Amino acid sequence: MTISNIEDLRQQARRKLPRMFFDYLDGGSFSERTLARNTDDFDQFTLEQRVLVDLSSRSLATDFFGARYSMPAMLAPVGFAGSFWPDGEIRAAEAAREAGIPMCLSTFSINSIEEVGAVMPHGLAMQLYVFKNRDLASGIIERAWKVGVRTLFLTADTNVSSVRERDTRNGFRTSSSLKLRTVLDVLSRPAWCWRMGLHGRLLLGNVKDQADMPRDLMSQAAYLSANVDPSMNWSDLAWLRREWPGKLVVKGILSIDDAGRALDDGVDGICVSNHGGRQLDGARSSISVLPEIARFVAGRAEVLLDSGVRRGSHIVKAIGLGADAVLLGRAYAYGLGASGRKGVSQAIELLRNETSLTLALMGMCSISELRANRASVRELEAVRNELVIASRSTV
Repeated sequence: MTISNIEDLRQQARRKLPRMFFDYLDGGSFSERTLARNTDDFDQFTLEQRVLVDLSSRSLATDFFGARYSMPAMLAPVGFAGSFWPDGEIRAAEAAREAGIPMCLSTFSINSIEEVGAVMPHGLAMQLYVFKNRDLASGIIERAWKVGVRTLFLTADTNVSSVRERDTRNGFRTSSSLKLRTVLDVLSRPAWCWRMGLHGRLLLGNVKDQADMPRDLMSQAAYLSANVDPSMNWSDLAWLRREWPGKLVVKGILSIDDAGRALDDGVDGICVSNHGGRQLDGARSSISVLPEIARFVAGRAEVLLDSGVRRGSHIVKAIGLGADAVLLGRAYAYGLGASGRKGVSQAIELLRNETSLTLALMGMCSISELRANRASVRELEAVRNELVIASRSTV
């Protein structure tokens, strides 16, 4: 199969992964309306075309979180990525390192922070869930610092876990044992079974050595999902700011009020995100909220856009609307499920090429030019209104 875009990687991953794991990766909460809007709402914005520009020298290189990267993107934290491909988080980190972009590791990773840090000594960030057992969070951030992590992402929108109906049907994260139809579906993917069987038992690498932790993946997933602390609040962010000496990013911000409180607590970054449409179904899409939050933050912290990025034009629109960089979640995870490290590299390079071509067709050669010409990304409704005014003025 010729891979031309992220959707091609998605279809390939769908064919190769057991339904339980593909549904976990692909699905959202309840009716999945916000999941769909995250991508669809990029169409609310248009790009201005410019011609007769010298495009012979182009670069996507940019700075964020105190380092220079080859493009304004990083791999997002994706839970259970090591169930899509053996050593999935390690393979993704290798692809990110080779591509010159950073990566954020999920608390719910199969490979441990030490294993991933060994192949990615620079540019590795850590994502943190706060559990009822605060010692677990303290232990994870201490280990992350030891392996060279200098940026921590606090996921702030998961005090309670929403209902993801695909997971419920498959019993994933809700049951400690596999349903019969799930077992049969897993067995219908012999290549996946062979790959994973050779690798050994799947366990959550960052917590598997905890004394009270169950000893199989299904039980661990259900146990941890039930133990995310519903009492987490702004005082926990203040505690984390005191505990963590590096850069601190709050992921899950969708309002100016919350962005303001996070800034007051001294965060270094705001990640505009609705958890990929996996929490509040009916929430606004991340891209539709981005412009107002970026205007409000106004350089006081870095702004990232998470959720829905599937095209290079989406990256261009996000940067044009005020983001410093975007997070790639499902986009790279589809590649991982399709063909491991090779698929992650394909996903990154597809998006890199699309981003570069989109900028060129807008008459720009760099990300700094795009930032200096953010008016070239415009809301579609505003364009329509201008056209109506212009047509009336000619009558």
